Amino acid sequence: MRETTDILISGGGVAGLAAAAALGTAGFRVICVDPTPPVTRAEAEGADLRTTAFLQPSIPVLEQAGLWARLEPHAAPLQVMRIIDAGGPGPDARLIKDFDAADISDAPFGWNLPNWLLRREMVARLAELPNVSFRPGLGFARMLVRETEALVTLTDGTQIAARLVIGADGRASPVREALGIGAKTTRYGQKALAFSVTHDLPHGNVSTEVHRKGGPFTLVPLPDREGRPASAVVWMDTGPEVARLADLAVPAFEAEMTTRSAGILGPLTLATPRTVWPIIAQIADRMSGPRTVLMAEAAHVVPPIGAQGLNMSLADLACLLDLVASHRDDPGRPAVTETYHRSRHLDVKGRVTGIDLLNRASMAEAPLLRDLRAGALNMLYSARPVRKMLMRAGLGVRQRASTNDNA
Repeated sequence: MRETTDILISGGGVAGLAAAAALGTAGFRVICVDPTPPVTRAEAEGADLRTTAFLQPSIPVLEQAGLWARLEPHAAPLQVMRIIDAGGPGPDARLIKDFDAADISDAPFGWNLPNWLLRREMVARLAELPNVSFRPGLGFARMLVRETEALVTLTDGTQIAARLVIGADGRASPVREALGIGAKTTRYGQKALAFSVTHDLPHGNVSTEVHRKGGPFTLVPLPDREGRPASAVVWMDTGPEVARLADLAVPAFEAEMTTRSAGILGPLTLATPRTVWPIIAQIADRMSGPRTVLMAEAAHVVPPIGAQGLNMSLADLACLLDLVASHRDDPGRPAVTETYHRSRHLDVKGRVTGIDLLNRASMAEAPLLRDLRAGALNMLYSARPVRKMLMRAGLGVRQRASTNDNA
């Protein structure tokens, strides 16, 4: 069986579903495949209990896709990014610095949502688009690239002729492998625990990273859960330590996570199961090939620091949307694929490098290195122009001159 389409997307994760919604809304015929059907209920087996913070620049892309109206009612705003250094001799915070979105914008830094809910709303949006076909349970098998099309064979033997193929199929991307594109991978010996908690003290729309050793302990605001303030947690540490924590009985785990949080929200109560995720950094050697582009984790993977991961993926999508809008007759021509690679790869390399450095600093165990980390944070925060520049850079917003940027 052979079909034709404008765009084939391999990958039905959050990034792939967002791309299908955005390109479908733009009027392209889209087929999106993924071998694993998305889990769209929090209590279901295999649910992704992590959360995603959409930063300001990502919202227009979600609006273009017809997604933001669905997502906004479920989102918790992130007004303040708080960094706590707890690298002293005791577990308490020794340095607290708040980065307030009000210093650079009238809007919050971003909005936080659970990943399982994102999948639910994105799948529902695709069902509204008659020119989009989402086919969970089918995967990318192989591809033959011709001058005017890419002929993709799916795992059920179906052949699809597409003008453009998008690889959004994860860090072990079959599309990237089919193109023969390599990737540089950095392993840290870390894993992350992801789960949600409730707590006595309100979070006040403050997202907090607590740095001690092994990696950051991050609390990100969620809407209230059963009448109590709630937050999503990502707790990074060495692989053996995460394995130990994952096996603890709930009371012992709650005691340890409350201590690790420096007690900033009072006692923490575990509200969901604990899931474990590997931590790596990875970047593809190229982000495009003939009739093909790579996006999201097929192109770049970073540790979960500074809400960069999926927002980099949506920056990929924003770039691609601009390019295909000018080449609607043939979205897979070199003017699209080659320009996409040149436009995105340098920015991606810079962000992967920056997050790598931040993660290594957070992992520091030697007291001298932890003191240097705290000193650097204090120095960068104290100069107001530098602080505002860092906030804009984290959002992906270009620095603009201002007469108010005085120390």
